[in-house]
Amino acid sequence: MSTESTSHDEGAQGVDPALADAVEEALSAVHDGEDPDATPGAEPAGPAEGSGQDDPLAAAQAAAAQAADDLARARADLYNLQQEYQGFVRRSREGAAGHREAGQAAVVEALIPVLDEIELARQHGDLTGTFATTATKLESVLADKFHLERFGAVGDVFDPTLHEALMATESTEVTETTVTMVLQPGYRLGERVVRAARVQVANPA
Repeated sequence: MSTESTSHDEGAQGVDPALADAVEEALSAVHDGEDPDATPGAEPAGPAEGSGQDDPLAAAQAAAAQAADDLARARADLYNLQQEYQGFVRRSREGAAGHREAGQAAVVEALIPVLDEIELARQHGDLTGTFATTATKLESVLADKFHLERFGAVGDVFDPTLHEALMATESTEVTETTVTMVLQPGYRLGERVVRAARVQVANPA
């Protein structure tokens, strides 16, 4: 045996056998492609949580939440649209009713002089023949179609919202201001007074 071999054997005899075994296992693992620091029997590490890969459950929950939000917004928009439409319909109906009443009042006001002539002729007994027939038909149409009402009669308690006092006297026969003569009857359409009755009144003496 040579001097070099003798030195190697002497060096080897001075090495801890357990350390030598560990070195040989590490060298063997390197040659086999294994990680020398890996714990024997450990499973290979998988991708770390949150490493960028999508979570199907989280994605589905986010999509459901977005869909619910979109549906709530759509319902709110639909509700607002319905309210606007109902308001438009209501305003249109109210406006149409107002225009209709104004038109009716204009027609009646234009015919009041004719109605006064008819009433005057009736009081004097001149409402006869064809004139009487035409006058009656006109008054019937105004009453039925336009709901025109004539008011004002002797004995009515004076109401400033319905009567216009053109003359006044005093009397011991009344306890409150009372109509004693109707100079021109009043006319109203429903609750709207087209013309107040023009009257003479008696005040308590």
